[in-house]
Amino acid sequence: MDRVFARMWLAAGRADQLDHPGAFIRRDVAGASVLIVRAQDGSIRAHHNVCRHRGTRLCTEAGGTFQGSIQCPYHAWTYGLDGRLLAAPQMDEVDGFNRSEFPLRAVACETWDGHIFINLSDAPQPLADQLGDLPSRFAPWAMQDLRLAKRIEYDVATNWKLVVQNYNECLHCPVIHPLLNRMHHYLGAENVPPAETYCGGAMGFKDGIETLSSDGKRRRAFLPGVSGRNRELVNYFAIYPNFLLTLHPDYMMTITIWPQDAGHSRLIAEWHFHPAEMAKSDFVFQDAIDFWDRTNREDWAISEQSYLGISSRGYQPGPYSEREKQLWEFDQFVLSRLNQSP
Repeated sequence: MDRVFARMWLAAGRADQLDHPGAFIRRDVAGASVLIVRAQDGSIRAHHNVCRHRGTRLCTEAGGTFQGSIQCPYHAWTYGLDGRLLAAPQMDEVDGFNRSEFPLRAVACETWDGHIFINLSDAPQPLADQLGDLPSRFAPWAMQDLRLAKRIEYDVATNWKLVVQNYNECLHCPVIHPLLNRMHHYLGAENVPPAETYCGGAMGFKDGIETLSSDGKRRRAFLPGVSGRNRELVNYFAIYPNFLLTLHPDYMMTITIWPQDAGHSRLIAEWHFHPAEMAKSDFVFQDAIDFWDRTNREDWAISEQSYLGISSRGYQPGPYSEREKQLWEFDQFVLSRLNQSP
């Protein structure tokens, strides 16, 4: 957690979740609790969820709306949505006390195409450095325009790294995913060259399949910017360390990974569609939810079995096949991070 999650940009949610001043979400990771808030000026700010008085946690809710300010429940120190300390009862009598010196501790916060990222480092590199060529690669999907239709949270008894590894290969699809295997050629992935902070690729559909849904039919228009070959593919990208981005011709599914401890992870899956489709009286989306909820649960179940296996006294690592290269690349990412100086 210190070498990876506390030093990298983490996908934390969507900007459209914070659709009015005071709207917030809370994210707990790597020993930190972070409040991500829409400020009065429309900007998105992130603050450590810790009062500057005696360290009390300010907020225990997962999300909601602050009514103009953030107040500590212990001694009523009160902060603006931008983090400024507005009121500190009884502190005016303290010689030299200056409210401007005690704002909430800021957490770096940037957005990419509608996705919010946070970074716990004191002086992080720009988000663009971590994303590399992904903004240009995925520009046709215009992800900032898409809107949430469904969110499902899963508590899974496995290590976060096993979730990423499972996502990065499809050799298990014929055994674990009978429905998905009817949609894709599981050996037909078109993977991109390895990158330092992500891996991924695209898979085409089998004959007669139009998108990933409960029956393979597409009941929504193509996303406006998606054309040509992209209409025949699903893009699967693991953006390290905690973002699984799955782009279809007609919708987007995102999963963010939040490690709870070595053997438990909380996964937030969201399905996003174009607002023009969502506004139609006959808008359908449950077919996509049903497909992926089934597939996700199959993945989580086998990932739990993997964790039980590697945690046992009888485990010794085995070899990868040539079709598991992306797993090896992810291993190298983790090892390189662990070998960095404290």
